[in-house]
Amino acid sequence: MTARPIGEPDAACPPRFNMAAYCIASSATARADATALCVFAGGGPDFAVRSWTYRELSDAVGGIAAGLARLDLHRGDRIIVALPNSPEYAFTVFAAIAAGLIAVPVSPALTPREVAAIAADCGAAAIALDDGATGTSIELPPHIHMIDRTTISADAAAGARLRACDTAADDPAYIVYTSGTTSRPKGVLHAHRAAWGRRPMYHGWYGITPADRMLHAGAFNWTFTLGTGLTDPWAVGACAIVHVGDKTPALWPLLIRASRATLFAAVPGVYRQILKSSASERIDLGALRHGLMAGEKPQPGLVAEWQQRTGTGLYEALGMSELSTFISASPTIGWREGRAGKAQPGRRVAILPAAGGTTPLPPGQEGLIAVDRRDAGLMLGYWQRADEETAVFRGDWFVGGDLGVMDGDGWIEHRGRADDIMKPLGYRVAPQEIEAVLASHAAVAEAACTEVEVKAGVRLILAALVLREGATPPGEVELREHAAARLAAYKVPHLYRVLDALPRTANGKVMRKALTASDGVAL
Repeated sequence: MTARPIGEPDAACPPRFNMAAYCIASSATARADATALCVFAGGGPDFAVRSWTYRELSDAVGGIAAGLARLDLHRGDRIIVALPNSPEYAFTVFAAIAAGLIAVPVSPALTPREVAAIAADCGAAAIALDDGATGTSIELPPHIHMIDRTTISADAAAGARLRACDTAADDPAYIVYTSGTTSRPKGVLHAHRAAWGRRPMYHGWYGITPADRMLHAGAFNWTFTLGTGLTDPWAVGACAIVHVGDKTPALWPLLIRASRATLFAAVPGVYRQILKSSASERIDLGALRHGLMAGEKPQPGLVAEWQQRTGTGLYEALGMSELSTFISASPTIGWREGRAGKAQPGRRVAILPAAGGTTPLPPGQEGLIAVDRRDAGLMLGYWQRADEETAVFRGDWFVGGDLGVMDGDGWIEHRGRADDIMKPLGYRVAPQEIEAVLASHAAVAEAACTEVEVKAGVRLILAALVLREGATPPGEVELREHAAARLAAYKVPHLYRVLDALPRTANGKVMRKALTASDGVAL
């Protein structure tokens, strides 16, 4: 593998390219004794730590890859990784990619039925599961190899030289299944070059160097963690840090200090929870240089409050399963309130008309955010769903379904997903705009909106609120007046509910569609 400098985001990916070799083998050669991974468990003074150097990481991944080679698997076979939140999870994903297989990382929280559905959709040849999760709990064809965690741990401990398969940059490397609402799972197929296509983030978002220590708030199975938390730090020779076990808001400042993290990545909700849980006005984050956030739109004022209380920067990025992040703020360009950022260096981004067409809109007009279809980080396609690709490719552009507006300086405001748009009483309304207004109320800590059907053909906006600690619950009339002073009449929520907490995924993203089923107090 040819050594490559940090930066040069628009350099062409080498035609022969293996993602695991790029991320692990290169750093194992150049920085063999440097720390590649630290795994923390527990909390406070009781933190338990285990670490791997790049040499040890390479040997562990090589050992698992050798174990996979002993099975009756063939190049391009799909292997589902559904292990518990553990280092073995990440090692197995990269071992499969090194071996020329296609890794399919999924959440270990999936039910047996969900795992079976993904296995059927991708035609899996093997599944890596926790001990005791094999057998009758998952009904699968007999030809599928079931690999337990004990076997994987033993292979990692035995170690072996990492011999990455000679793959082309466009050969498939992994599949990400999106969390859609349809009964049929949808796989996004990525090539080995996807790791190279992440290079614009190095300086366009992170500001990362080999001296950095990247702490990610997510679990190993989350693609945000696998990418930002592992792939990119390893590609530049930095240290990746992950916490396993329960993750309370009060834990993060302790862990940031104890781990000597210089970069911290999480969804915006984690940063809000850290600020909310701290009784101290000033939060000591040790060596942290700045935070990184993606996965959902942050509420107004979050960045300013974080900077004021921690003395560190906080930079947003916008991405999608088909590409990862491609628009961001950064230490180089700073940030602007209400803007997700600019196109990362080396990327070509435009706003296209929602109704169709390939001519970019002028500054100030809302449309669909599009990225050049030749971007090295862009997916190969949807697994066995070529018919759906016609809806996302327009000429030279890929259109992912996010609405936005670009200003004259290139800063982009994210206005939510086109499929998140609510249509109460026939009007098109973005939930993020309403949520920002409600969160500006002095008593409101967080807000989320969805629409509910109150009778056949009639849909109204429901606002779910989490109040600030000690705040007096505002009445419905007060909230309506607050919203009406800042929003058009058709955007003002009709129904209000106070919750103890917003429903979120395991990685902290708000689940708007679950608001209607959440318990709470109606106003």
